[in-house]
Amino acid sequence: MNSLLQIVERKMRIVKLFLLLLLVGAAVFWSPQVASAEPDLALGAKVFQAKCVGCHLNGRNSIVPAKNLSLAALHEYHVDTLELIQAQVRNGKGAMPAFGKLLKPEEIEAVAAYVLDRAEHNWSKG
Repeated sequence: MNSLLQIVERKMRIVKLFLLLLLVGAAVFWSPQVASAEPDLALGAKVFQAKCVGCHLNGRNSIVPAKNLSLAALHEYHVDTLELIQAQVRNGKGAMPAFGKLLKPEEIEAVAAYVLDRAEHNWSKG
């Protein structure tokens, strides 16, 4: 009887280990993708040219000139991080339309990175 109990306990440990590995594997498989360390500025430039340049040529704002894309304005209007710029692109605000349904998440990330990069370089070419 003792040996039968030991066999059952050993099998239960194996089943528990298998379930733990299965759970860890599922968590890794279904976890959100981690953003790449380097944003795709080329994609951001392409999206900006296609969707943003009509109002924001060279970082300006043709609708509300004070709310341009200079670093100073981004700080003043509290849209000065990648996350905040992404939220503004995704959800829109004021006269700016929402692009959350028009752009893929990676395009929103890329255009936000592009805008912040250009603002940090005073919208100079390069």
